[in-house]
Amino acid sequence: MSGPAPDAAAAGPRPHPVRVLATGLAMGAADVVPGFSGGTVALVAGIYDRLIASVSAGAGLLGEVLRGRWRAVGPAWRAVDAPFVLTLLAGIAAALLTLAGPVERLLDERPVLMSAVFLGLVLGAAAIAPRRLRAPSGRHARLVLGAAVVAAVVLGLRPVADGTPPLTFLALAGAVAVCAMILPGVSGSFLLLLLGAYEPVIAAVAARDVVTIAVVGAGMVTGLAVFARVLDRLLRRHHDTVLALLIGLMVGSARVLWPWPVGSGVGDAALGAPGEGAGTAVLAAVLALGAVVGADRAARRWSARAGAA
Repeated sequence: MSGPAPDAAAAGPRPHPVRVLATGLAMGAADVVPGFSGGTVALVAGIYDRLIASVSAGAGLLGEVLRGRWRAVGPAWRAVDAPFVLTLLAGIAAALLTLAGPVERLLDERPVLMSAVFLGLVLGAAAIAPRRLRAPSGRHARLVLGAAVVAAVVLGLRPVADGTPPLTFLALAGAVAVCAMILPGVSGSFLLLLLGAYEPVIAAVAARDVVTIAVVGAGMVTGLAVFARVLDRLLRRHHDTVLALLIGLMVGSARVLWPWPVGSGVGDAALGAPGEGAGTAVLAAVLALGAVVGADRAARRWSARAGAA
């Protein structure tokens, strides 16, 4: 894709490194779970525009390197907010490597409780995300509703059959899933589940299977290089419209986090009636929702005090 790389600095002032690292940890944890999206975390944390701009600029840099246009590499590198990207990636990688095993066990042993917690987190994120709209209107509310309905219907598809897919398929699955991972409300892990690649990928991460991780990683880099630049342009030109659609996707994604699915557990989109542990699950969901809303209020108060100072 030709043209100068978008400048990540255009997305606003750089957030504090500790905040970026914490957001990366939360994004990595979210991307482990089918039905929850790291993009949701980035949106709520207020770094989403910068994330997309940085990834888009990185894709531009990669393109210049692959084409051998060495004179353009310097300007393309300067367009990338390297400290932001490296800090965020460090948090994501740390979370993936340390949490993949424990989360895998909890999803298997406590699926109702885990689903309830993540459902509360997503609903809390959906409650505060509209504040990111620059000029909200009734049109945006209709877009949110429409996108939520479409997402809920699409996510009602059942996961495909089990099996160990070949590495080439895992690379393709990684390319598709990573596009979802940077979209609020669209779970990359859930797409991996639909494609039949979730269990092999999460097992490879937990077992430190370098070959499989490298293959999936290569697919993710390719997917990001194509998708992020398109999304960055759309956010720059139609910010509120795109954001309203993303919020709708976030709301619709709550379907796959219903704590009592008909099937095997977290990520199963077939809805069932409330059953075992209903009271505990509701309490966990409410506490998780309250934690997201409370964290957002605390962050806004901290930003207001910092601005006043």
